[in-house]
Amino acid sequence: MAKVDIVDDRTIAIQVTLEDAISMVQEASRQLDEYASEVVTIYEKMPEFHYTYFCFYAYDSARLFECMLGVDPKAYTSFSLDAPDAFFYSLYGGMAGLYASAKRIASENDSRRS
Repeated sequence: MAKVDIVDDRTIAIQVTLEDAISMVQEASRQLDEYASEVVTIYEKMPEFHYTYFCFYAYDSARLFECMLGVDPKAYTSFSLDAPDAFFYSLYGGMAGLYASAKRIASENDSRRS
């Protein structure tokens, strides 16, 4: 599980591992209806960040990330993320495997909202 250190009342430091990426993919897989739009966003946008510099908050795609953390990073004004490249590559691979189904579900959800 991700390690979250509270540095002070405004700052947290987050450390994740390959296992955390696997947990995120498994959670997305179990609740694809809930996380479909995030799966699509992560899969489509990660290459723009060269995979390992991806920011979950750049596209409002952080709910899955936050689920893994157990804390809300938005409650702090600053946080750092220490993640090995394997975390990002594995996450991207998992999102790639879920992408087609997630894209269909996200489109259906968008149609219902319109």
